Amino acid sequence: MDLGIRGRQAIVCAASKGLGRACAESLAREGCDLTIIARTPGPLEEAAEAIRRAHGVRVTTVAGDVNTEAGRDALLAACPAPDILVTSPGTRQVPGDFRTWDRAEWERWWNEHFYTAVELMRRTAPGMCDRRFGRIVNISVSFIKFPQVGFAHSHSARAGLSAAIASMARELIPHNVTVNSVCPGLFDTEALRVNLHGHAKRGNTTYEAIVADRLRTCPAGRFADPSECGDLVAYLCSAQAGFMTAQNIVNDGGVYQGLF
Repeated sequence: MDLGIRGRQAIVCAASKGLGRACAESLAREGCDLTIIARTPGPLEEAAEAIRRAHGVRVTTVAGDVNTEAGRDALLAACPAPDILVTSPGTRQVPGDFRTWDRAEWERWWNEHFYTAVELMRRTAPGMCDRRFGRIVNISVSFIKFPQVGFAHSHSARAGLSAAIASMARELIPHNVTVNSVCPGLFDTEALRVNLHGHAKRGNTTYEAIVADRLRTCPAGRFADPSECGDLVAYLCSAQAGFMTAQNIVNDGGVYQGLF
């Protein structure tokens, strides 16, 4: 299927590796020119060059932290009129004890998992509306449907983002601008492996035992390839997806068992 987005300008956050990199690859395969941001210049430039070679698209890099005002300013200076925006905080979820968190700790997580995406949408959506095309996809997490113990900070922020999107999306859809969230489960990324090693250490067990436990809870019986997230995001950014908005699309191999 031709997704009808060849030549579109796409911003992808946290794109040097993991799910962000997969989203960039999938959009580039469809012919989008990219502006990608990540904190570490080396891996960012390596990802950009690999995408250029593989897909022949223009890739502009911005080395910075999208969770800061300076990072967002630099990103939008490099691509002031995006047609597509894929947001991701680029920050691993780290469990903790809510009894120990002060207001500053809560605000840090809300800044990274809520405010950054909202601010990018605020600054890009008006131009998309003027041009009569816009696709915004936020990389969230499946656990907003069933928040986990130890993750009240990040899961609440991402659930709040979904609520904000549900309001904003209805103002944007008359202008052919959609906003959706993809909610991935267990994807085979470096971030997942680091997290599982952490769980093993805290539980005084082995990494292999933790992996086996996670696979038992997943009806698909495997961790997903990052491309399975990237391709879903690319479809949500397509010309054909203009009637789908304000959705939280769970992509977790059947772990979540609710209807809604």
